[in-house]
Amino acid sequence: MTDFILEATGLKKYFTVKKDFFGRPRSFLRAVDGVDLKIKKGSTLGLVGESGCGKSTTGRTILRLTKPDYGKVSFQGKDIFALSKSELRKIRPKMQLIFQDPYSSLNGRMTVFELVSEAVAVHKIVPKSELRDYTEEICQKCGIAKSQLLRYPHEFSGGQRQRICIARALALKPEFVVADEPVSALDVSIQSQIINLLQDLKEEQKLSYLFISHDLSVVRHLCDDVAVMYMGKIVEKAPKSEIFANPLHPYTEALFSAIPTIDLSKKRKRIVLSGELPSAVNPPSGCPFHTRCHRCMDICKKVIPEEKQIGLSTVRCHIY
Repeated sequence: MTDFILEATGLKKYFTVKKDFFGRPRSFLRAVDGVDLKIKKGSTLGLVGESGCGKSTTGRTILRLTKPDYGKVSFQGKDIFALSKSELRKIRPKMQLIFQDPYSSLNGRMTVFELVSEAVAVHKIVPKSELRDYTEEICQKCGIAKSQLLRYPHEFSGGQRQRICIARALALKPEFVVADEPVSALDVSIQSQIINLLQDLKEEQKLSYLFISHDLSVVRHLCDDVAVMYMGKIVEKAPKSEIFANPLHPYTEALFSAIPTIDLSKKRKRIVLSGELPSAVNPPSGCPFHTRCHRCMDICKKVIPEEKQIGLSTVRCHIY
């Protein structure tokens, strides 16, 4: 019996950018380019990186909301890409997504009760006679009062809408949740409430999370392990305590040097990356980070680095 609830191996997702006269693809945007991830049962893996590096596409592909071009994802030992539609439908409630935007992800014509209870009724999570009580209980756990269930999304603030999104996902009794930047659109004071809510629900319901974020302070508070993504590739993976104390990849060093702190003894020297993010349609040869790396060597420009195990960390870099 594996200790991992989800394993992704060699995951690739390319989007066609140009086609020739006959409609055949000529160039691709490499959104996800050979990603390997493992998430332990009851733990949270933080996926971090710059905007546009492929984090959200990775989350959606793992849930089979986007069809992959190559790779395998095992959920509880089952290859979800090999499942038929009926087989996928049976395990779909166990894998849920909390969307990044709490405004566009809710149907404005449905009440809170309808939004949360709709999928519960479709998947027959509880008997029809218990649907109202069950929905009220889930909403209450997420900080939504019973008196608010007949209101519409436009009557709520951003933080309250995100609570509705969380309630909608958790109502299906999932075991694995992809949280795609669930607090990025919220004020700092509301962010802390949502983060604490996610943490409490994780401990109460034994959930496993893939937490996608660009806010490293949030990742440090919530996650057990961290994976750093750059141009569709995972460049470093490690337990949270290890990667924050000793980042190995130059890109990880640059990211972590920007974390604000009031403790001057722990403040890192700021590493400012030069140049712009290369095109994912025409990536540079060799290591994709070499055009911005302050520790670049000749080999970095020619050879793609292999993944290496350094202590508890895995890293793709020629330095090691």
